[in-house]
Amino acid sequence: MFRRIYLDNSATTPVAPEVLEVMMPFLTEDFGNASSIHYYGQRTRAAVDRARHQVAGLVNSRPNEIVFTSGGTEANNLAVRGLIEQLLRARPDERPHIITSAIEHPAVANVCEDLEKDGVEVTYLPVYEDGLVRIEDVAAAIRENTALITVMFANNEIGTLQPAAEIGKLVRELRKDGRKIWFHTDAVQAAGKMAVDVEELGCDLLSLSAHKIYAPKGIGALYIRRGTRLHAQNIGGRQERGIRGGTEPVAHIAAFGKAAEMAKAEFQDFGERTGKLRDMFEDRVLENIPGASINGRRDARLPNISNISFTGIEGEGLLINLDMQGIAVSTGSACSSGSLEPSPVIRALGKGDELARGAIRFSFGKYNTAEDVEAALDALPRSVDALRKLAVGSR
Repeated sequence: MFRRIYLDNSATTPVAPEVLEVMMPFLTEDFGNASSIHYYGQRTRAAVDRARHQVAGLVNSRPNEIVFTSGGTEANNLAVRGLIEQLLRARPDERPHIITSAIEHPAVANVCEDLEKDGVEVTYLPVYEDGLVRIEDVAAAIRENTALITVMFANNEIGTLQPAAEIGKLVRELRKDGRKIWFHTDAVQAAGKMAVDVEELGCDLLSLSAHKIYAPKGIGALYIRRGTRLHAQNIGGRQERGIRGGTEPVAHIAAFGKAAEMAKAEFQDFGERTGKLRDMFEDRVLENIPGASINGRRDARLPNISNISFTGIEGEGLLINLDMQGIAVSTGSACSSGSLEPSPVIRALGKGDELARGAIRFSFGKYNTAEDVEAALDALPRSVDALRKLAVGSR
């Protein structure tokens, strides 16, 4: 019986033992509602406050600039829709303009598309073959009614790092001239894997998710720079300063805090170790499998993501074949699973449908070993060869 190997850490990560240990008391004896003023409530309120400081430390923000959400998707929705709806309420006769990229996560792209139905104008910037937005394209897209620039920090499928700091600098310069433009970046994949500093980025809004950094699913956060006003999307109580109503999931928040604290301490080691595993993996794949090509740049990207296209096969078939051998990978964003369409991210690089359909994402994590990579390298050429022969035989 083969052992199972998990190489889909960009979709989600296992909960770290240290994180689970912090989480457990709030599922048992410390069960109080953090909005209650009695002993039980104060115990959990202290845990929420501590976690807020820990998450703020991960991105170098003030604790009161962190709002907890149910995850990265809600954080992105609150950022993009919350800002635009706030502007529309303040100036209902104006139609704001959004600038975004062609390779945003569906949690941003679909919100932008939905806002277009309400008359909001959206510009989708190209990313070219290397998978990067050009700062000159951002500058050229700005109009008189531009209100929001939302460009992800790092892409979830190919890992490329976008010029977030340059965009932040551009926005700050425009503000000196009296322009009212805000900058949001989706840092769900980047935070905890490399340095993410909201002051260096100059962003107004930044999205985070706990389950990408070894905490449970169902908890995330939005950094909201002081003075940035959003229209709340979760209307309820006064939790999270009225920006996000709903009883706080204290166990998940405490877990997020611990994971953020650990990630901040470990990201340099994480980057070096996973980067070595990824580079070894890619070099061997390119050497041993004809018709394999890396999607996006091999530099200027996250250390743990490798996206490779294989000619002559369907990515879904390769995924299933590898899974039958105990190796878990992905054809792209987990939030797009089930779609039969070629990856829009790979197509945005200028690659055709064959390469887009034949793309596989391998994403390495803190618990992966060189032995895991060797096992994947042993199985992958056989799988690709078998699927190519099958494809030829079916013609």
